[in-house]
Amino acid sequence: MAETRRDRLRAATVREITGTARRILVEQGPDAVTLRAIAREMGMTAPALYRYFDSHHELLQHLIADVFTELTDDITTALHGLGQVDMAVKFVTAAREFRRWSLGHPREYALIFGTPMPGLYVETADIAAECGRRFGWTFLRLFMELWQKRPFPVPADEEIDPRLREQLRTYRDGLGVSLPLGTMLTYLQCWVRLQGAVSLEVFGHLAFALDDAEPLFDMMLADLAPMLGLEYPPPE
Repeated sequence: MAETRRDRLRAATVREITGTARRILVEQGPDAVTLRAIAREMGMTAPALYRYFDSHHELLQHLIADVFTELTDDITTALHGLGQVDMAVKFVTAAREFRRWSLGHPREYALIFGTPMPGLYVETADIAAECGRRFGWTFLRLFMELWQKRPFPVPADEEIDPRLREQLRTYRDGLGVSLPLGTMLTYLQCWVRLQGAVSLEVFGHLAFALDDAEPLFDMMLADLAPMLGLEYPPPE
């Protein structure tokens, strides 16, 4: 069915609402993102917003989805701009773009990677979870590409702690991929270190010692490279 003018106007209003919510988030913090505050900024009444979102919960889902989409698109664009390059360049580019975006958007980062808001991500089919999974695939696809081109050493199934083994199998099967459990473990180990380093910096937890944490971030990437059979720094 063709999109009608009414559909376009509704979509534009939804974008304006989520844009206003994001501006309030950036300027005042997450607690200020209320339907009443958004309506006041837009010159509407709070009840009028319910024509576009059933609840504050649904609005936050769409806001999180928009933020995840922007972050994913930024990393994807950075990777597409590389052309035919070594896998090490791709991994470093993705990691650095993730850090760059995160440091430039601390409030948005806190919304999607900080303390989970009660009730969000409850439904695995909601738009926030869907866009979060799309973001996750940007890094997982790199691992799958590297594994297919140049498999790196990973522990055998029997070498993995039994407490992890079944969880990794469930996680892998839920993604619908056929990677070895050891590869999934390595993927998670790398992600934990990458996001952990970025989170510490975004939330100011390295300020007690460092004014510029970029050299430490580069050292972390250098530590991860041998796990994946990659060079660091990557070849020019």
